[in-house]
Amino acid sequence: MFSNLIGQERKFRNLINGQWCDSKSGNFIDIKSPTDGKIVGKVPAMTKDEVNEVIVAAQKAHNQWRDIPINEKAKILYKAADILQERINDLSDILIREIAKDKKSAESEINRTADYIRFTADTAKNIFGETIASDSFPGFDRSKISVVTRESMGVVLAISPFNYPINLSASKIAPALIAGNTVVLKPATQGSLCGLYLAKVFEEAGIPAGVLNTVTGRGSEIGDYIVTHPEIDFINFTGSTEIGMRIASITSMVPLLMELGGKDAAIVLEDADLDLAASNIVAGAYSYSGQRCTAVKRILVIDKVADELAEKIKKHVLELKVGNPTDEGVTITPLIDNKSADFVWELIDDAREKGAHLLVGGKRDGNIIYPTLFDFVTEDMRLAWEEPFGPVLPIIRVKDKEEAIKIANESEYGLQASVFTKNIDEAFYIAKKLEVGTVQINNKPERGPDHFPFSGVKASGIGTQGIKYSIEAMSRLKGTIINLK
Repeated sequence: MFSNLIGQERKFRNLINGQWCDSKSGNFIDIKSPTDGKIVGKVPAMTKDEVNEVIVAAQKAHNQWRDIPINEKAKILYKAADILQERINDLSDILIREIAKDKKSAESEINRTADYIRFTADTAKNIFGETIASDSFPGFDRSKISVVTRESMGVVLAISPFNYPINLSASKIAPALIAGNTVVLKPATQGSLCGLYLAKVFEEAGIPAGVLNTVTGRGSEIGDYIVTHPEIDFINFTGSTEIGMRIASITSMVPLLMELGGKDAAIVLEDADLDLAASNIVAGAYSYSGQRCTAVKRILVIDKVADELAEKIKKHVLELKVGNPTDEGVTITPLIDNKSADFVWELIDDAREKGAHLLVGGKRDGNIIYPTLFDFVTEDMRLAWEEPFGPVLPIIRVKDKEEAIKIANESEYGLQASVFTKNIDEAFYIAKKLEVGTVQINNKPERGPDHFPFSGVKASGIGTQGIKYSIEAMSRLKGTIINLK
């Protein structure tokens, strides 16, 4: 199935206007496995001229694609979802080798993506326009009727991250396509192979030439060019706040949908079910080695129950298995690269030097950071504020809920937060005060179910995702007014 996207020496090709094309520049980027450093594949380091060719192809294909009925578009999406699950072993293997995701998580990502694509097709069939009579507005009679329809935006640039390279590519591609847009997919460099495999799935499902295209290369070389290209009509980006802010600062009059960084807090009140809180916090903080925007990244716990909670969390952390992604039952795998591990280690060293109590971990082997838990973390420590994107978790003790709210809101981020309590009034009080996109009550932060709204405030994002919301974001309202007299 995947043979024509791979050339000799595992040199991958890009999908451009319906053809799998070799690199014209002859330059490639080695994609090395985080597990052993071996080359998994090579992707083209595309030039600006090649990028332009891709975008022009997408722009030309738009006029035909937007006019295809939604039912016909939906058939392609349903088939793509079926192919994903048929090829789950192949796709899991590339996730394991390219980004060191364990097999269980890899399979979960693929199955979830298939569900996402199907639900997108279903949802689009039930998004309708409307007619509005004029007489409901003062000073007008019934002589005017506005027929409101949804129109495609044009060419959508989808930029996906390394950590969920299939799911967070498809969650951009599927809503964009069903809304009548064409798509240029720019996956993260580490994650490019997964992105190309996904594009092949859509091609096999029958996507017409030029409707979905791919671009690979270093953001430092083509990043600014692609996001400022005049034929890009919408940018859907998931990644770091630093890059997101860069994109926002150099684009002009182009709508943006962005999911960026987070410093998600778990607030634990004194009446909380501490066993429930501990198990959720550990699952939320350490799955896929903490390389998730919605990972629990700090605990704000009331002093009275802090000792007990710390012991329960410590017990769970000690049970986490560390190893290669092919090992059975592993949770902690190598971080995506040594640079990421170096950054996490800086945060660990800073917390140690400033007096935090190390309860578990604090050990490194290459780009494996062992699951680390600190207690008595204070506000002068970097770990209290910076996003590690790794398996390290700080416990910050607070005197009451107001102090917890204050510390949570002082973050530059505002993605999600959790509140653990048996008092629903307290839960809603805190939820109302928190400056985040989503508050989870008695559960870990997480993205999903995927038809729920998902958004961040402050430095955590722009706009709202979720299947219906993504379709709406990547389409625009158009009014046609009938004048009856």
